[in-house]
Amino acid sequence: MLVNFWGPEKTISYIGCAVQLYVFLWLGATECVLLVVMALDRYVAVCHPLKYTTIMHPKLCLQLAIFAWGTGLIQSLIQSPATFQLPFCSHQTVDDIVCEVPALIQVSSADTIYVEIRMFVASIILLVVPLIIILASYGAVAKAVLRIKSTAGQKKAFGTCTSHLLVVSLFYGTVTAVYLQPKSRYAHEQGKFLTLFYTVVTPTLNPLIYTLRNKEVKGALKRLGRRAWDIQNN
Repeated sequence: MLVNFWGPEKTISYIGCAVQLYVFLWLGATECVLLVVMALDRYVAVCHPLKYTTIMHPKLCLQLAIFAWGTGLIQSLIQSPATFQLPFCSHQTVDDIVCEVPALIQVSSADTIYVEIRMFVASIILLVVPLIIILASYGAVAKAVLRIKSTAGQKKAFGTCTSHLLVVSLFYGTVTAVYLQPKSRYAHEQGKFLTLFYTVVTPTLNPLIYTLRNKEVKGALKRLGRRAWDIQNN
C-alpha cells in the first residue's frame, strides 16, 4: 500500500491483492482483540492493584497474546476466501487505497449479500463486542479512580489509561464506520479517508501516544526541540 502511495503506478496483482487482504484482516482483527486485552490489563491494574502480579502473570499474558493473534488469523482465513469467491471479471479497478472487504464488495458484479452478512457478523464479534467490554472495563476503572481520595493517586490512575483510551477512540471511531455499512456508496466514499486513517495515521501515532508518558522519551523530545530551535535561530 505504501509503495503504491509513493510510486507512479497504482497497480497490484490479483495474488498481491489477495495476500494484502489476508494480512490486512489478520492484523486488523488482532488489533481489536489486543485493545480488549489492554483494557482488561488496566482494569486489573487500577481496580485490583495488589493482585495484579498474581492475575496478570507471564503465562496468562502469553496465552492472551496467542489468543489475539489466533483470533485474527481465524477471522482472516474465514473472511478472505469468501470475498475472493466473488466474480471480479468485468472490474479491474479497486476504488480504495488498499484491498479490503468493503472495497472488493463494491466492485463485484454478483450478489454480495452473504459476504456482507458474514462481514457484519464478524464486525459485531470483533468490533462491537470488544468495544462494549472496553467501555465496561473503563466504567469500573472510573468508579475505582473516583474512590481514590488523593488527587495525585487519581492523576496516576487516569494517566495509566489515557494513552490506551486515545488509541481506542482513533481506531474504533474509524474502523466501525467502514465495516458496519460496507455497501453504502456514501459510506464507501467517506470510508476511503477513514481507511487511510486507521491503516496509516493511527499505527504511526501509536508509538508516540504510548511512549509520551515515558520520562526519557519526553526528555529526548524536549532536547530535540531545543536543538532544532537553536539551529533555526543560528
